[in-house]
Amino acid sequence: STNSRFTGNRCRLRNILTSYGEITSQISLSFPHAKMSAKVVMQPAVKPSGMRASRFSGARVASQKLARHSGARLPVAPIFARGKKEGEKRIELVNGAVTSGPSLAVEVNGLKMPNPFVIGSGPPGTNYKVMKKAFDEGWGGVIAKTVSLDAGQVHNVTPRYARWQTPDREVLGWQNIELISDRPCETMLAEFKQLKEEYPDRILIASIMEEYNRPAWEELIERCEEAGVDAFELNFSCPHGMPERRMGAAMGQDCDLLHEVCGWVDKKASIPVWAKMTPNITDITVPARTTLDQGMEGVSAINTIMSIMGINLKTLNPEPCVEGYSTPGGYSSKAVKPIALAKVMSIAKMLRDEYPGRTLSGIGGVDSGYDAAEFILLGSDSVQVCTGVMVHGYDVVQRYCAELQDFMIQHDFKSIDEFKGLALDKFTTHSDLHERQKAAIAAKKAAKVGLANDKDWTGEGFVEETDSMVSNK
Repeated sequence: STNSRFTGNRCRLRNILTSYGEITSQISLSFPHAKMSAKVVMQPAVKPSGMRASRFSGARVASQKLARHSGARLPVAPIFARGKKEGEKRIELVNGAVTSGPSLAVEVNGLKMPNPFVIGSGPPGTNYKVMKKAFDEGWGGVIAKTVSLDAGQVHNVTPRYARWQTPDREVLGWQNIELISDRPCETMLAEFKQLKEEYPDRILIASIMEEYNRPAWEELIERCEEAGVDAFELNFSCPHGMPERRMGAAMGQDCDLLHEVCGWVDKKASIPVWAKMTPNITDITVPARTTLDQGMEGVSAINTIMSIMGINLKTLNPEPCVEGYSTPGGYSSKAVKPIALAKVMSIAKMLRDEYPGRTLSGIGGVDSGYDAAEFILLGSDSVQVCTGVMVHGYDVVQRYCAELQDFMIQHDFKSIDEFKGLALDKFTTHSDLHERQKAAIAAKKAAKVGLANDKDWTGEGFVEETDSMVSNK
């Protein structure tokens, strides 16, 4: 017990705290032999992403050694605990359902979900383990990563992501050049079956994609239905990878192909089908209408936006960089929300006016329950999240549900149906906005209080004119 030993321990603990976040309680440490004391004030923090548990626990070990050396008492609870941002709302979910407050349950095409938050097709739904995690954390439904019959033609590269972020590393935009599932179809189907056996009451949706080949579409539909999935989402919208095979957005931008393929699917599928729309088109309602005319029960929108994240000004290489090269990819995360909302509004108006009873799953930049409320106000029946899970983890759904409930409580909404589509009528044309403003200005002038000049007095309305200028009526 010497000053040098104490100083070394203290420095080691300080380095750990600086590197890995602060601790969840307060410990006062005194060191009689060093003739000094130290107070370490620790605030809630989250274990750093990707940090090995053994290194993370090193902070606790160091603090325990330091406390034993000083005789200080340690809290009973673990020093490091999974935390949340200060003021962040969370809510308990039981099988995805809230236990109090306004109901978040929705029914979409006969599919009953405990809440409207659905894992969007992509890495968060790539295998049994991650989809099981999604159900356990409370997601209302899971859409698996897109499958096709021949995964042998799918060759992913790495790195395949690039981020646009603030100086504080807050993710605003996310680009990916990832392809559909590279796992054998048989493996994915077996995992679908296992999930439905373990979670029979939860909603599992198969995202599927094929070439312009009727037998292939029919075989994939039949095999997925045999595995027990609850619905299909047709991937007509992936903006990169395999356009030479007329798959993804290459098919979704061609209404003749859409018309034919959706016709095949409608004749074969016996469960609900959603068509996932690409935003990389002039008018998204045109292909959406094509799919609905062919019998699709719903539409999902939007998929990612074709993009180039940027050029690294040090290396002069594009990002994400693979051996010095890149390719345009799909853009997602918070930055795309305004674009997504506009597309969703257009589709929702069309559904309301031309296809009552059809459904809409809103996608694009959802990073909070308040974001989800905006999509629902524009007519979405459910809300999908993919990038948000990759940034925050699967338990983020508990925050989303808490925030959505908070919005509902503020407006005294008891259910999702009470405010679904409520904002649609607030959108009109620019010329109509001009006419409305002209009428409002005229009305204000007509209701003008008081007289500006003596010349405005009249004999007939003298009493009323006098009364209009009294302040304490």
